[in-house]
Amino acid sequence: MTFSGVLALTALLLAAAPAPAVAESAPQSFSVGAMPALVLQAMVAPEIASRPGESVGAAVNRVEADAMEQSGNGAVERVDIITPHITDSHELELPYWKAPFYKAVHLPRWKPVMIGGFAVDLSPTKHVVFILLAAVLTMLTLVGAARAHSRDHRERGVPKGFAGGLEAMVLYLREEVVMKNIPHGGARYVPFILTLFFLILFANLLGLIPYGSTATGNISVTATLAIVTFIVVEVAGMRALGAGYLKTIFYWPSDMPIAIKLPMTLIMTPVEIVSKLTKPFALAIRLFANMTAGHIVVLALIGLIFSFASIASAAPLLMAVAIMMLEIFVAFLQAFIFALLSSVFIGQIVESH
Repeated sequence: MTFSGVLALTALLLAAAPAPAVAESAPQSFSVGAMPALVLQAMVAPEIASRPGESVGAAVNRVEADAMEQSGNGAVERVDIITPHITDSHELELPYWKAPFYKAVHLPRWKPVMIGGFAVDLSPTKHVVFILLAAVLTMLTLVGAARAHSRDHRERGVPKGFAGGLEAMVLYLREEVVMKNIPHGGARYVPFILTLFFLILFANLLGLIPYGSTATGNISVTATLAIVTFIVVEVAGMRALGAGYLKTIFYWPSDMPIAIKLPMTLIMTPVEIVSKLTKPFALAIRLFANMTAGHIVVLALIGLIFSFASIASAAPLLMAVAIMMLEIFVAFLQAFIFALLSSVFIGQIVESH
């Protein structure tokens, strides 16, 4: 497994694990036994070396007592900067001029709606706000660039500035991503693919700015995008193939004798169905895991800065800056991959005949 695969798997496991609710006013007690084994070994090993006759248990107790004594009140307050950033919540963090330089604004809570005996909470959350903000930015950017392009084309014959740069990006996506993978009738799917790309791109970038949040780091958001893409893919197949669309579900080898057709159909039909379902699953997990993993790495490196609290903190600071630069590239890359794979899936089912 590659390093990126390990990061993605780690992010998925961390996001799936529920975070315990901790009161802000009550600091957690210090416990050496709750620490990871490698950290415990690193702390206790020097103590054992300084006193060769001391047992491991006594060294552990001494390390714990020293830490509690240094804390002053017998407890060490732990600050979690990773989980609140990558999980959803019903409050926003807005800039504030006093320490800690942010102010929590609680979003409105609505009464749950009962659907089929289940209570569905439709209250807005932090990720809902940022995915809506990404949608607004997508609309303003594309509509504004289109109007500027029309005005410049009418006055000068060629676009300039931001509209010209955005035109180059749109033309590349149209010609190299959509039309290359959907050669017949691909023009009708260009608006959908462009919307996917820019919506995901803005959602990714909003998580890299201060007080921002990555909506695409929420599996519900990426799953919704994948389900919408799945519906578009299947409807495109129905329109292009007609009754032949059923062959993409039920495997029926027409060039084989009936004695082979029946067992092949029974065996391969579940495989065809699973292959349809794995496509949106892969789209959702890939985008979610990559965006979450990057933030975990950045926040972990930032945490090391406060842990070292010395000249050695310059190393994790430089690494955090490098990872942030990589995250900007990943934001563009993941939006491009989602758009590319969506085009490939549409092209596969449209051209299957």
